[in-house]
Amino acid sequence: MGSTKVAVIGAGAAGLATAKALLDQGLDVTVLERGDRVGGLWAGDDSAGASPAYDSLHLNTSKGRTQFADHPMPAHWPDYPSAARVAGYLAEYAERFGVTGRIRFHAAVTAVRRTEARWAVETADGEVGGYDAVVVANGHNRDPKWPSPGYPGQFDGTQLHAHDHRDAEAYRGRKVLVVGMGNSAMDIAVDASYVADGPVLLSARHGSHIVPKYLFGRPADATGGALAVLPWRIRQAVAQTVLRLAVGTPERYGLPKPAGGLFQNHPTISDTILHRLTHGEVEARPGIERLDGDRVVFTDGTADRVDVIVWATGYHVTIPFLDARWTGDDPEAMPLYQRVFHLDDPTLSFVGLMQSTGAALPVVEAQGKLVAAHLAGRYALPAPAEQRAQVRRAHAAAVRRWGAKRPMMRIDFDQYTAAVPRELRAGARRAGLNPTTKAAI
Repeated sequence: MGSTKVAVIGAGAAGLATAKALLDQGLDVTVLERGDRVGGLWAGDDSAGASPAYDSLHLNTSKGRTQFADHPMPAHWPDYPSAARVAGYLAEYAERFGVTGRIRFHAAVTAVRRTEARWAVETADGEVGGYDAVVVANGHNRDPKWPSPGYPGQFDGTQLHAHDHRDAEAYRGRKVLVVGMGNSAMDIAVDASYVADGPVLLSARHGSHIVPKYLFGRPADATGGALAVLPWRIRQAVAQTVLRLAVGTPERYGLPKPAGGLFQNHPTISDTILHRLTHGEVEARPGIERLDGDRVVFTDGTADRVDVIVWATGYHVTIPFLDARWTGDDPEAMPLYQRVFHLDDPTLSFVGLMQSTGAALPVVEAQGKLVAAHLAGRYALPAPAEQRAQVRRAHAAAVRRWGAKRPMMRIDFDQYTAAVPRELRAGARRAGLNPTTKAAI
């Protein structure tokens, strides 16, 4: 099947890992990237302007738990390298494995349609290419999510989404409110706290567990693999006890109580936010009640004068080049076998359309290998009924653990990355191959 033509949409980490895996299997790969360089969300100066990377952005998972297995990060790097270093790392990866030469830059995909025999992929310049398979790896941190519905009242100051934050200069001498409890919200609040007029206000309706980057002298996620063999509830109890002993609870710092336990809601990884809170340079506020000219009124009845509101309120999942026949009404709820293969046509697959409890790179590396093995005939999917049953089981388990927030997309990092090699071996057996030698049985 060396003549199989595959289009990979996106040259971020997911697209690069998938293209590398496809090339390893001898397939004909074209990567379509709308910007002018590789790196996706890490490429902060890309011409497409789609990256949310800001000057102070660093990994929030340690390099040992983030790096590609096929291309480890340099040993002399810090445990939490900068976004610029990660972007360079991805460019080096693409060069090392021959992916760069397969990329068409400035090739924004506008439509993907199924024809009788192949997939037609159209780009903004009007060119239409025919492919045997399409891999969607366009990322899901590109379309900013604003509060919906908006808050009552009118705000007279400046509003921006975290996606447009680049550095702290925009906040110099101004009164700043950051809304959100994720990693970007904490980073922006800390950045602004050094130049703002008075303490930066940090507002959230719901709390989050705050995990420092180091616990007891080691990266906080270093013990994740060792605990992965335990049921998640036990892992949760152990980790929450360690976290409480090390830094206390979020409430200790004036932040809202987390709505769920650790490993249920995504924790916020930050060393610096707790420091700035305890020094009074950042002050916690509850959720917003309404906007009132140059003031923001909070749910506890207090109000503060504000010049700038930064909405760190996340992103929508959007796949604008596929119609609802393939994505359904909500791409976040799209059922995929192994979070990769479309249930109606596995020649349409998705890499990176998930929300992991850990780093993304090892997950997309594993997913890319699933796609490549399938298209090379070395991995057979189970029967459609079994695929759908597996998706239903995974969804039910996700709802029990994570509730109603994006349950279809959720995966447990350690469990998923450990399960993919087993799935590849099972798929080889289904294909009639020896899972060790890949020779026909």
